[in-house]
Amino acid sequence: MAKIQKQSTHELVSQEIQNYIDENELQEGDKLPSIDVMKEMFGVGRSSLREAMRYLEAIEVITVANGKGIYVRDVGTYRFTGKIKIENEKRFLLSILDVRRALEGKAVELAAKRITRAQIDELTECLNQYSKLKEAGEYTDQIDLAFHRGIMRAASNPILYSVLESMSALYEKFFNEPLGDKRLFDETYPYHHTMFAAIAAHNPELALVEFNRLMNCIENIIRTY
Repeated sequence: MAKIQKQSTHELVSQEIQNYIDENELQEGDKLPSIDVMKEMFGVGRSSLREAMRYLEAIEVITVANGKGIYVRDVGTYRFTGKIKIENEKRFLLSILDVRRALEGKAVELAAKRITRAQIDELTECLNQYSKLKEAGEYTDQIDLAFHRGIMRAASNPILYSVLESMSALYEKFFNEPLGDKRLFDETYPYHHTMFAAIAAHNPELALVEFNRLMNCIENIIRTY
Protein backbone atom coordinates (compact mmCIF):
# COMPACT_ATOMS: atom_id res chain seq x y z
CA MET A 1 0.00 0.00 0.00
CA ALA A 2 2.88 2.40 0.76
CA LYS A 3 4.16 2.04 -2.81
CA ILE A 4 0.82 3.07 -4.29
CA GLN A 5 0.71 6.15 -2.08
CA LYS A 6 4.01 7.30 -3.57
CA GLN A 7 2.71 7.10 -7.13
CA SER A 8 1.47 10.20 -8.91
CA THR A 9 -1.99 10.35 -10.47
CA HIS A 10 -0.71 9.98 -14.03
CA GLU A 11 1.24 6.84 -13.04
CA LEU A 12 -1.88 5.28 -11.57
CA VAL A 13 -3.88 6.23 -14.66
CA SER A 14 -1.26 4.79 -17.01
CA GLN A 15 -1.38 1.56 -15.01
CA GLU A 16 -5.15 1.42 -15.29
CA ILE A 17 -4.98 1.93 -19.04
CA GLN A 18 -2.50 -0.95 -19.30
CA ASN A 19 -4.82 -3.09 -17.19
CA TYR A 20 -7.70 -2.15 -19.47
CA ILE A 21 -5.68 -3.26 -22.53
CA ASP A 22 -4.83 -6.55 -20.84
CA GLU A 23 -8.27 -7.31 -19.41
CA ASN A 24 -10.03 -6.57 -22.69
CA GLU A 25 -7.42 -8.53 -24.67
CA LEU A 26 -6.90 -5.65 -27.06
CA GLN A 27 -4.60 -6.25 -30.00
CA GLU A 28 -2.29 -4.08 -32.07
CA GLY A 29 -4.33 -1.45 -33.88
CA ASP A 30 -7.36 -1.70 -31.60
CA LYS A 31 -8.80 1.65 -30.64
CA LEU A 32 -9.00 2.78 -27.04
CA PRO A 33 -11.90 4.86 -25.69
CA SER A 34 -11.75 8.61 -26.22
CA ILE A 35 -10.18 11.01 -23.71
CA ASP A 36 -13.64 12.08 -22.51
CA VAL A 37 -14.77 8.48 -22.01
CA MET A 38 -11.59 7.55 -20.13
CA LYS A 39 -11.97 10.61 -17.91
CA GLU A 40 -15.26 9.15 -16.74
CA MET A 41 -13.90 5.58 -16.58
CA PHE A 42 -10.98 6.46 -14.31
CA GLY A 43 -12.44 9.49 -12.54
CA VAL A 44 -9.49 11.79 -13.28
CA GLY A 45 -8.92 15.17 -14.87
CA ARG A 46 -7.92 15.80 -18.46
CA SER A 47 -4.39 16.94 -17.55
CA SER A 48 -3.57 13.75 -15.60
CA LEU A 49 -4.99 11.63 -18.40
CA ARG A 50 -3.02 13.45 -21.07
CA GLU A 51 0.17 13.11 -19.03
CA ALA A 52 -0.48 9.37 -18.74
CA MET A 53 -1.01 9.25 -22.51
CA ARG A 54 2.30 11.02 -23.16
CA TYR A 55 4.06 8.51 -20.93
CA LEU A 56 2.42 5.48 -22.55
CA GLU A 57 3.16 6.83 -26.01
CA ALA A 58 6.81 7.43 -25.04
CA ILE A 59 7.20 3.78 -24.02
CA GLU A 60 5.33 2.64 -27.13
CA VAL A 61 2.28 1.17 -25.45
CA ILE A 62 -0.10 3.35 -27.45
CA THR A 63 -0.14 5.56 -30.53
CA VAL A 64 -2.06 8.84 -30.46
CA ALA A 65 -3.27 9.82 -33.94
CA ASN A 66 -4.45 13.43 -33.86
CA GLY A 67 -8.05 13.71 -34.98
CA LYS A 68 -8.42 9.94 -35.25
CA GLY A 69 -8.02 8.40 -31.83
CA ILE A 70 -5.79 6.40 -29.51
CA TYR A 71 -4.56 2.99 -30.64
CA VAL A 72 -2.78 0.03 -29.06
CA ARG A 73 0.70 -0.80 -30.34
CA ASP A 74 2.35 -4.24 -30.71
CA VAL A 75 0.87 -6.37 -27.90
CA GLY A 76 2.97 -9.31 -29.10
CA THR A 77 5.88 -7.48 -27.50
CA TYR A 78 3.99 -5.51 -24.87
CA ARG A 79 1.54 -7.59 -22.85
CA PHE A 80 0.95 -6.39 -19.30
CA THR A 81 0.12 -8.16 -16.05
CA GLY A 82 -0.15 -5.32 -13.53
CA LYS A 83 3.09 -3.46 -14.37
CA ILE A 84 5.25 -2.47 -17.32
CA LYS A 85 7.39 -5.32 -18.52
CA ILE A 86 11.11 -4.98 -17.92
CA GLU A 87 12.12 -4.76 -21.58
CA ASN A 88 9.58 -2.04 -22.18
CA GLU A 89 10.76 0.05 -19.25
CA LYS A 90 14.38 -0.43 -20.28
CA ARG A 91 13.53 1.03 -23.68
CA PHE A 92 11.86 3.98 -21.99
CA LEU A 93 14.80 4.61 -19.64
CA LEU A 94 17.28 4.50 -22.53
CA SER A 95 15.17 7.03 -24.44
CA ILE A 96 15.09 9.38 -21.48
CA LEU A 97 18.83 8.82 -21.03
CA ASP A 98 19.37 10.31 -24.50
CA VAL A 99 17.51 13.40 -23.34
CA ARG A 100 19.50 13.53 -20.11
CA ARG A 101 22.75 13.44 -22.06
CA ALA A 102 21.64 16.44 -24.11
CA LEU A 103 20.10 18.56 -21.34
CA GLU A 104 22.40 17.73 -18.45
CA GLY A 105 25.50 17.60 -20.61
CA LYS A 106 25.00 21.25 -21.53
CA ALA A 107 24.00 22.08 -17.95
CA VAL A 108 27.20 20.49 -16.62
CA GLU A 109 29.32 22.57 -19.02
CA LEU A 110 27.51 25.78 -18.09
CA ALA A 111 27.58 25.00 -14.36
CA ALA A 112 31.36 24.54 -14.49
CA LYS A 113 31.62 28.04 -15.94
CA ARG A 114 28.98 29.81 -13.87
CA ILE A 115 28.61 28.06 -10.51
CA THR A 116 28.75 30.42 -7.51
CA ARG A 117 30.42 29.90 -4.16
CA ALA A 118 27.03 29.52 -2.51
CA GLN A 119 26.00 26.86 -5.03
CA ILE A 120 29.27 24.99 -4.51
CA ASP A 121 28.55 24.97 -0.77
CA GLU A 122 24.98 23.80 -1.41
CA LEU A 123 26.07 20.90 -3.63
CA THR A 124 28.86 19.99 -1.22
CA GLU A 125 26.29 19.62 1.54
CA CYS A 126 24.08 17.64 -0.82
CA LEU A 127 26.91 15.17 -1.48
CA ASN A 128 27.64 14.97 2.25
CA GLN A 129 24.02 13.96 2.85
CA TYR A 130 24.29 11.51 -0.05
CA SER A 131 27.33 9.90 1.62
CA LYS A 132 25.61 9.63 4.99
CA LEU A 133 22.53 7.98 3.52
CA LYS A 134 24.62 5.56 1.51
CA GLU A 135 26.77 4.61 4.50
CA ALA A 136 23.61 4.06 6.56
CA GLY A 137 22.15 1.80 3.90
CA GLU A 138 19.27 4.22 3.27
CA TYR A 139 17.72 5.00 -0.09
CA THR A 140 19.58 7.74 -1.95
CA ASP A 141 17.19 8.31 -4.85
CA GLN A 142 15.81 11.66 -3.68
CA ILE A 143 19.16 13.17 -2.67
CA ASP A 144 20.55 11.99 -6.01
CA LEU A 145 17.72 13.82 -7.77
CA ALA A 146 18.34 16.93 -5.66
CA PHE A 147 22.03 16.87 -6.66
CA HIS A 148 21.22 16.79 -10.38
CA ARG A 149 18.63 19.54 -9.98
CA GLY A 150 21.27 21.61 -8.19
CA ILE A 151 23.57 21.30 -11.19
CA MET A 152 20.76 22.38 -13.51
CA ARG A 153 20.21 25.47 -11.35
CA ALA A 154 23.94 26.20 -11.28
CA ALA A 155 23.90 26.36 -15.09
CA SER A 156 22.02 29.67 -14.64
CA ASN A 157 19.95 29.17 -17.76
CA PRO A 158 16.23 29.49 -16.96
CA ILE A 159 15.16 28.15 -20.36
CA LEU A 160 17.23 24.99 -19.95
CA TYR A 161 15.88 24.49 -16.45
CA SER A 162 12.28 25.03 -17.59
CA VAL A 163 12.70 22.37 -20.27
CA LEU A 164 13.74 19.91 -17.56
CA GLU A 165 10.79 20.94 -15.41
CA SER A 166 8.37 20.44 -18.31
CA MET A 167 9.35 16.76 -18.45
CA SER A 168 9.92 16.30 -14.72
CA ALA A 169 7.51 13.37 -14.37
CA LEU A 170 9.42 11.40 -17.00
CA TYR A 171 12.82 12.54 -15.74
CA GLU A 172 12.05 11.48 -12.18
CA LYS A 173 11.47 7.91 -13.37
CA PHE A 174 15.24 7.58 -13.18
CA PHE A 175 15.20 8.25 -9.47
CA ASN A 176 11.89 6.71 -8.38
CA GLU A 177 12.46 2.96 -8.36
CA PRO A 178 13.59 2.38 -11.97
CA LEU A 179 12.89 -1.20 -13.07
CA GLY A 180 11.46 -1.81 -9.59
CA ASP A 181 14.85 -1.30 -7.90
CA LYS A 182 15.53 1.88 -5.89
CA ARG A 183 19.25 1.02 -5.64
CA LEU A 184 19.72 0.26 -9.32
CA PHE A 185 22.21 3.05 -9.97
CA ASP A 186 24.16 2.93 -6.71
CA GLU A 187 27.41 2.21 -8.53
CA THR A 188 27.27 5.62 -10.22
CA TYR A 189 27.95 7.23 -6.83
CA PRO A 190 31.70 7.89 -7.35
CA TYR A 191 31.06 9.78 -10.59
CA HIS A 192 28.92 12.30 -8.73
CA HIS A 193 31.99 13.28 -6.73
CA THR A 194 34.41 13.41 -9.66
CA MET A 195 31.97 15.39 -11.79
CA PHE A 196 31.25 17.83 -9.00
CA ALA A 197 34.97 18.30 -8.28
CA ALA A 198 35.49 19.34 -11.89
CA ILE A 199 32.47 21.69 -11.78
CA ALA A 200 33.70 23.29 -8.55
CA ALA A 201 37.15 23.73 -10.15
CA HIS A 202 35.50 25.49 -13.11
CA ASN A 203 36.80 22.88 -15.53
CA PRO A 204 33.98 22.28 -18.06
CA GLU A 205 35.96 19.83 -20.21
CA LEU A 206 36.74 17.49 -17.30
CA ALA A 207 33.25 17.92 -15.86
CA LEU A 208 31.75 16.75 -19.16
CA VAL A 209 34.11 13.77 -19.29
CA GLU A 210 32.99 12.68 -15.81
CA PHE A 211 29.35 13.31 -16.67
CA ASN A 212 29.66 11.07 -19.71
CA ARG A 213 31.29 8.37 -17.59
CA LEU A 214 28.27 8.55 -15.28
CA MET A 215 25.84 8.34 -18.20
CA ASN A 216 27.77 5.45 -19.77
CA CYS A 217 27.64 3.59 -16.47
CA ILE A 218 23.87 4.06 -16.26
CA GLU A 219 23.40 2.94 -19.86
CA ASN A 220 25.41 -0.21 -19.26
CA ILE A 221 23.41 -1.03 -16.12
CA ILE A 222 20.10 -0.62 -17.97
CA ARG A 223 21.18 -2.69 -20.96
CA THR A 224 22.49 -5.55 -18.84
CA TYR A 225 19.75 -5.53 -16.18
